[in-house]
Amino acid sequence: MSRVKGGPKAMKRRRNILKAAKGYRFGRSTKTKQALEALKHAGKYAFRDRRAKKRTMRGLAIVRINAALRERGFKNYSTFMGAVKKANIELDRKVLSEIASEYPEAFDRLLKIAA
Repeated sequence: MSRVKGGPKAMKRRRNILKAAKGYRFGRSTKTKQALEALKHAGKYAFRDRRAKKRTMRGLAIVRINAALRERGFKNYSTFMGAVKKANIELDRKVLSEIASEYPEAFDRLLKIAA
């Protein structure tokens, strides 16, 4: 009875790691150990940043709304959001920023309702 050697399986594993690390620079794309390390870090960053992206996009929406308000002579973002809540306008920041940039007339009407 002979022992089982892991040559083909090990080569397949290495090949898959290097395939996943394609486009990385220097040893990270050619050396298995460095490629595996880079892939682990990349996966960690990807997981973290999928959540951070939501925060970033919310911040961007706030900046866009504030810019639209300043153009129209409105004081600031926080007073506008307070007025929106009091007027029972149930639009989130993403939608408000889209309206402000794409449909200025509709945003002006929203301002009149809120103020």
